[in-house]
Amino acid sequence: MAYRYGDRTQGMLFPVCVEDYVAGDAPVRAYDAMLEAIDLGALGIDWNPEKVGCPQYDPKAMLKLLVYGYAYGIRSSRKLEREVHYNVSFMWLMGGLKPDHKTIAEFRRRNKSALKQVIRECARICLRLEMIEGNMLFVDGSKWRANASLKSGWTKEKCQEVLARLDERIEQILLECDEIDEQEEGSGSLVEMEKELADQKRLKERVQAILWELQAEGKSTTNSTDPDCTRIRGRQGSHAGYNTQIVVDEKEGLIVHSDVVNQNTDLGQFAGQVEQAEETLGKACETACADAGFAEYEDLRRIEEQGIEVVVPSRRQAEGKPGKPFDKSEFMYDAERDAYRCPEGHWLPFRYEQDGKKKRYYATGRICRECAHFGVCTKNGRKGRHITRYVNEEFREKLTRRYESAKGRAIYGMRKEKVELPFGHIKRNLGAGYFLLRGLSGVRAEMSLLATCFNVARLITILGVTGLIAQLGG
Repeated sequence: MAYRYGDRTQGMLFPVCVEDYVAGDAPVRAYDAMLEAIDLGALGIDWNPEKVGCPQYDPKAMLKLLVYGYAYGIRSSRKLEREVHYNVSFMWLMGGLKPDHKTIAEFRRRNKSALKQVIRECARICLRLEMIEGNMLFVDGSKWRANASLKSGWTKEKCQEVLARLDERIEQILLECDEIDEQEEGSGSLVEMEKELADQKRLKERVQAILWELQAEGKSTTNSTDPDCTRIRGRQGSHAGYNTQIVVDEKEGLIVHSDVVNQNTDLGQFAGQVEQAEETLGKACETACADAGFAEYEDLRRIEEQGIEVVVPSRRQAEGKPGKPFDKSEFMYDAERDAYRCPEGHWLPFRYEQDGKKKRYYATGRICRECAHFGVCTKNGRKGRHITRYVNEEFREKLTRRYESAKGRAIYGMRKEKVELPFGHIKRNLGAGYFLLRGLSGVRAEMSLLATCFNVARLITILGVTGLIAQLGG
């Protein structure tokens, strides 16, 4: 016989319980043990087995269902409902419970704030297992799509244009209604006109409410589908989305903290993310590192003043571009004289301060025009060469030197290995470069679940399923 054939009518003896279907080293057992170790009270989920009334599904079982589903890219409540009926590992995890999609969606909706804390409790468990040290932290951000379209985005100008068109259409409908009344034509057309008129008026009320929101809150844009999302500009073009943030520990690359913000850039996020990670750890770190996208220097100074070593390059350092001839670095600053000296020995004295953040230093046009390097150093023959010095220039130079050092380069090289792996796993392996939920509370809950999935997967890689269960006391 050349082939093996199956026989659907073949009699079989199946194991008597679902426990026998799941191997001892099946990954689902590791997820079960990790989530069993999490205190629901610390998350803020109401857990009272003595509660009277209609029985509810065990909240810990529902939490396990969400995390395990997210760990395999199954996030839709309808798909999760299907899995608990047909997937043996889900059946084992739920102990035979089969909640429908409405129950799953409602649990996720009611517990958004609690789900946001899952990564915090997971990180604290990793801290107790000594898999997280908290000495060196890496921060990174990634842009994700929101569950909304750019077509649902509104600006003040767009609102005013739509309102003008609606007023024109409403006026036109009213005139047509008057003509129909005068001509005493069939009522069918008039009924349709009145229906369209009511629709146009409802749409006008919606647009007016959006315009009022923009004016009242001082916002430049809003999205009628998800008001919390923003217009994200990334490698895939422009779309409605969010900026996700994670903080990763240096020892094993585990996520300590996750967050989502509705800002298009990472500027100004460094200090807040590091401080929230330290709150989870219960102590201050020694070193914090991020890429040039976080180089907002007053924000970085906030962490430096706490005694933490900050390693963040400038954009030019990160790009690795060589300096141009007669770059600012070739001009020497004299603090006593408060002036710069050019490579030819001419002075650029202080002229004025701009916005309380920058100071301008100018040579004279005559000196520069007579210089042998005129046209290369500067082409401004009227004012001459100028140098911009920031108020926090000394701090900038300190970070520049730190990054250029051998230690700084080693730390920054380690950043790529540690903090970019979680985003790669979540986006590529789990297919989760977008959110299903809407609003900041919803997307933060989803990001927390995904970060927890990465941590458990990473722990399984390091310790193995049975090793992790033994460490958790299972």
